Amino acid sequence: MSTQSPQSAPDSPPAPQRSSGAVRVVLIAAGLAVVLAVAIVPRLNASAALQQQTAALAVPTVQVTQPAVAPPDQTLVLPGDIEAYQQTPIFARTNGYLKAWYADIGAHVKAGQLLATIDAPEVDAALGQARADEQQAQANDQFAQVSAARWQQLVQTHAVSQQDTDMKDSDAKAKHAAFLAAQANVARLAQMQSYEKVYAPFDGVITARNIDVGALIDAGSAGGPAKELFDLAQTGVLRVYADVPQDNVGASLDGTSACLEVSQSPGKCLPGTVVRNAGAINAVTRTLRIEVDVPNANGAVLPGSYGQVHLSVKAAQPGLSLPVNTLLYRPEGLQVATVDAQNKVLLKTIKPGRDFGTRIEVASGLVATDRVVLNPSDSITNGQAVKVASSSAATASAAGSHS
Repeated sequence: MSTQSPQSAPDSPPAPQRSSGAVRVVLIAAGLAVVLAVAIVPRLNASAALQQQTAALAVPTVQVTQPAVAPPDQTLVLPGDIEAYQQTPIFARTNGYLKAWYADIGAHVKAGQLLATIDAPEVDAALGQARADEQQAQANDQFAQVSAARWQQLVQTHAVSQQDTDMKDSDAKAKHAAFLAAQANVARLAQMQSYEKVYAPFDGVITARNIDVGALIDAGSAGGPAKELFDLAQTGVLRVYADVPQDNVGASLDGTSACLEVSQSPGKCLPGTVVRNAGAINAVTRTLRIEVDVPNANGAVLPGSYGQVHLSVKAAQPGLSLPVNTLLYRPEGLQVATVDAQNKVLLKTIKPGRDFGTRIEVASGLVATDRVVLNPSDSITNGQAVKVASSSAATASAAGSHS
């Protein structure tokens, strides 16, 4: 009996096999769900992020700054022509041959110092003859005066006629006039003889010597041009000429402090003063010529050099100033983009004033409370909605525009 029970057990289906198949189906479904989740969820997240980024970029973020008061002083750096305070060529006034010269180039001479001697024998001989003629004219004049006086006495006694007396008076006057003419001729020739010695007209430096001993000196009387003997320059004070642009000549420049910088002394600026100006704008360059006197006692700067004049110019009414990275160059003119209370862009056309390099003065078109966009895009338009960045970021950007 006990042997038949084991034979009947295989006729019924095994329960554990049916449960394992169901588990496999569930596991496969769960795996498919996980795979779908891994593939789809990042796409959904990326799409949401893209929508957020697009919405954020639809309203651009801008940095703003406010106008500052422009400085009253502006330093102009102008090219300057450096000249000696006085510079003159020295010519001979009489003809002859150079006997000697006493100063060469670079020599410092005083006013009245002898520079050269000219040998002019013709002038010396003419002066000797003129002095002899003067003595003869003086003797004739004295004799004529005595004769006229005697005839005036004789006519009182009717010893001579009145006509003869008048003739003696006229002859005395003619002889006196001849004597005066002889004196004048002597004085003229004596003056010509004095020109045989060439003197310095003022204190200065000899910058050129164009003659040597034995050279023929022609004063130009023969019709040809005279030859320059020396060139003398006074370099203790220099005259520096510069041209100030028309926009900077509103205030009086006379008496304004300035300084001169030359390439041979970099970093060193010699102080000077504007002493005069041309008083009229040059119609070609639209500039005003000024003269700056610069002391040069040690001769550090040579006449004829090129230098730069640093001139401090005061503005009559300083305006507002902005960084140059706020400007928009449009067909309507120079503009800036401002942000109103509703965070909308408002373009304003401005009139520029002085240029400070990294900043520019605004003469009109702006008020001090305006919020001006830094680094505006070329596509910015009126009424465009914007988002204003934090004040710290705007301050950092503005500070960068100053540097």
